[in-house]
Amino acid sequence: MTFAQAATRCWSAAATVLGWRPAEFWQATPAELLASLTVHEAAVDPVAAELLDELRQRFPD
Repeated sequence: MTFAQAATRCWSAAATVLGWRPAEFWQATPAELLASLTVHEAAVDPVAAELLDELRQRFPD
């Protein structure tokens, strides 16, 4: 993979997932990009199955 191909893939992820504009992408370091795209599982509480079922019934669309 060339640098241009890798940069395009990274830019696509940053724009889609993070909403970064080109200047924000090019000013970020690779470590900042990786940290921004990493999911920190401890920060996310799982939804209880009962609550999820209730929400599906209340909002079927």
